[in-house]
Amino acid sequence: IDECTAGTHNCRVDQVCINLRGSFACQCPPGYQKRGEQCVDIDECTIPPYCHQRCVNTPGSFYCQCSPGFQLAANNYTCVDINECDASNQCAQQCYNILGSFICQCNQGYELSSDRLNCEDIDECRTSSYLCQYQCVNEPGKFSCMCPQGYQVVRSRTCQDINECETTNECREDEMCWNYHGGFRCYPRNPCQDPYILTPENRCVCPVSNAMCRELPQSIVYKYMSIRSDRSVPSDIFQIQATTIYANTINTFRIKSGNENGEFYLRQTSPVSAMLVLVKSLSGPREHIVDLEMLTVSSIGTFRTSSVLRLTIIVGPFSF
Repeated sequence: IDECTAGTHNCRVDQVCINLRGSFACQCPPGYQKRGEQCVDIDECTIPPYCHQRCVNTPGSFYCQCSPGFQLAANNYTCVDINECDASNQCAQQCYNILGSFICQCNQGYELSSDRLNCEDIDECRTSSYLCQYQCVNEPGKFSCMCPQGYQVVRSRTCQDINECETTNECREDEMCWNYHGGFRCYPRNPCQDPYILTPENRCVCPVSNAMCRELPQSIVYKYMSIRSDRSVPSDIFQIQATTIYANTINTFRIKSGNENGEFYLRQTSPVSAMLVLVKSLSGPREHIVDLEMLTVSSIGTFRTSSVLRLTIIVGPFSF
């Protein structure tokens, strides 16, 4: 007789009736164990090792869970790492998978934003004022340097003067081109003014035969030079030297004109030479014309002559 089917058994509702030959038995269902007359759930999570990471007990059974960044394998017990960079890449630029998680990185010139996912451009121009010699221009992921007109960028950051006299300039045939820091100027090839005449040595000479020349310097030589703005002082900038040396004479040097504000000082370095010294810093762009005079007097006072070097100093607009 199958007492379990006939209902003549006395098993509790939380038990399972098992028919036996000539009798029956009351058992607890799978996942339960008998404690006295009651069937009590077995906590499989206290009986290792079932789950790889996390175990969740349920009435009569259990199941396994994985930590964030992992997923259950096909056996429902083992946890395997999720490659977030392949599955759902949230990184704006570079993604690197690590065990149980991932990290984002940015390309050069960018930095991670506060959400650790997106990338923000680094404004290199704000980080330092020494990146560029003149002007820094921020660009996405990088920066570039700019130079003012008359200069070109070299080695990515430095400004170098463009020699317009070697490229294109607007000087006429009767003019000479003079390059300076940041630009160029045109000067007459023959700067001599009446009563001076130009000699083959490019000197302007006043003929002795001309009565107008008696009170004028015997010769005027025109020279040009360029200096950068805000040059450090004191600084030797130009040397003047006698081209013709007379016996038994004494030479003295002076700044005849062009030094009204005291920017220059003329230091005699030998009996036939002197050095022009810059003693006050000059800011450009500007042009200074300084007349340097050499007065020659014979030791017995029978001979006296003078010559002038007219120096045009062009101060560039910048310190480079």
